[in-house]
Amino acid sequence: MEMHVPAAVREAHQQPATHHEAFGIDFEFSPQLGVHFDKSTNALWSRWSAEPRPCFNPRLLADIRAYYDFLSRTEGTFQCKEGAFPIEYVVLASGMPGVFNLGGDLDLFKQLIGAKDRQGLLRYGRACIDVLYRNYIGHDLPLTTISLVQGECLGGGFEAALSGDVIIAEKNARFGFPEILFNLFPGMGAYSFLDRKIGRKAAEDLITSGKIYTADEMLAMGVVDILAEDGAGEDEVNALIKRRNRSRNGLAALAAVRRRVHSITFEELMDVVQIWVDSALHLNMRDLKLMHRLVSRQNGLGEAQQVH
Repeated sequence: MEMHVPAAVREAHQQPATHHEAFGIDFEFSPQLGVHFDKSTNALWSRWSAEPRPCFNPRLLADIRAYYDFLSRTEGTFQCKEGAFPIEYVVLASGMPGVFNLGGDLDLFKQLIGAKDRQGLLRYGRACIDVLYRNYIGHDLPLTTISLVQGECLGGGFEAALSGDVIIAEKNARFGFPEILFNLFPGMGAYSFLDRKIGRKAAEDLITSGKIYTADEMLAMGVVDILAEDGAGEDEVNALIKRRNRSRNGLAALAAVRRRVHSITFEELMDVVQIWVDSALHLNMRDLKLMHRLVSRQNGLGEAQQVH
């Protein structure tokens, strides 16, 4: 997919509102996805604001893929009128207060499962792992990926966070995989990412518990790498970048080594998606009713954030 960067691209220092905006460039890839390049830290931030629910709808997935295509075409250098800046960090975050991401588009799942649309489920699953895998491999660039989790981080949102090299979470963040509650499992990378990070048993315990975990619990399990005070997540990202400045090259290389030693292939993720689709098509009416309840919860949180 070709990416057209909108004419609305603007130099953020022309309208400085915060210290963060005063040193970068903001542009909007779509109504659901905004991007900011911070020239003071060489960090490229993306923030999603999914509509109508805070989940991965097909349009948002296409927008993220377009952004990642743009990122690949930069070849690691951000060009602007002030010159060329290396892209050293890519940060994944949410633009919705209180919600990182609630995961898969359960309303769409329910429709596709009801219609027995195997190809539709496969297309959705592949669109998910297309973007998660790109982030997991660091976009084939010598950079570090960071997930900043603020608020609810569930299902596919949790999988997205796990695709980063580093997870920073504010203390109010909550994590979990609710899929087991409606007789399914998270099929877009959860097992692969967690198995490499905390081991098979811990990964399976987390996935099958159906529990919601605090950021403190995730830190103790080794899932979250850094804990930040509420409201201080961005400051913690910038502090991490500053701490790593002198050894950035070595640490970026170490991340590449980790990906090689604990390798996850696209084929592995796609095979798991196939299993997920087969499992989804075996859900019964009771399971779909439970899924519907979670759709209502997604809608409720989305409306709450719009009011906010």
